[in-house]
Amino acid sequence: MNYQTFQPHPDLRALVKYYWTLEVPFDPSNQKQKLIPDGCIEMTFNLGDKIKRYTSKSEFILHPCAMVMGQRAKSYYIEPTGDVRSFAICFYPYGFANFLNTPIKSLTDKETPVEDLFGKIPAKELEQKIIRATNTQLRIEIIEEFLFNKLNDKNTIDNIVKTTIDTLLETRGNSSINSILKNDLSKRRQLERKFSNQIGISPKQLGKVIRLQAALNMLLNKGPESLTHIAYESGYYDQAHFIKDFKEFTKTNPSEFLENENMALSTIFYQ
Repeated sequence: MNYQTFQPHPDLRALVKYYWTLEVPFDPSNQKQKLIPDGCIEMTFNLGDKIKRYTSKSEFILHPCAMVMGQRAKSYYIEPTGDVRSFAICFYPYGFANFLNTPIKSLTDKETPVEDLFGKIPAKELEQKIIRATNTQLRIEIIEEFLFNKLNDKNTIDNIVKTTIDTLLETRGNSSINSILKNDLSKRRQLERKFSNQIGISPKQLGKVIRLQAALNMLLNKGPESLTHIAYESGYYDQAHFIKDFKEFTKTNPSEFLENENMALSTIFYQ
């Protein structure tokens, strides 16, 4: 697998986390891959063959060639039908809402064609430009021109949402929502409502995903022999709490995760 990341224009760095590319030559022996929630929203352009997303053990749908993957509240399996060549934009949790009028909640746990969000003609023009571009740098320039044209200050994310997300990111998901809001229950209800519209999942769910991200990163670098250390370093009560949350999102335990061929793609993303 050839996976690379690229930094966005300075004026987009508050909203766009990075761009990434992935190239995987087709191999009939390749295993289907499980993708784990990461707290981000992604716009992906498939430049290669079709990719399956499994809806059950045997049933699947085909990814749109140009799509937005909303917040993921659960993991899922994908499998390429041939060569993989992907170009994608990874937005911070509060980033994508600045480019869209549609409530973000409607995007959660599904792939939405770009044309459904931005109109058939503009979306098709964008997709064709991305496909015809001869290298990644040109694709970045094309998508950044599109994003700058879409950026609208009126849609800027609400401060209460941004402050909450910034705190969760800074503390790796280990700040309670009540402590962030200083136990103001009226703000809690307001935050839950705004998160639903602008992020797509609840503040608590996002905090759990961010904390799992930190734990996964440590797991991949330190190995399974230090699960208790990883649990405490990541802010879990104990190893049992860590394993419970880990299984909730990955359906496997940390030791099995490292040996599972279906997790190879998630592994390179988190490393």
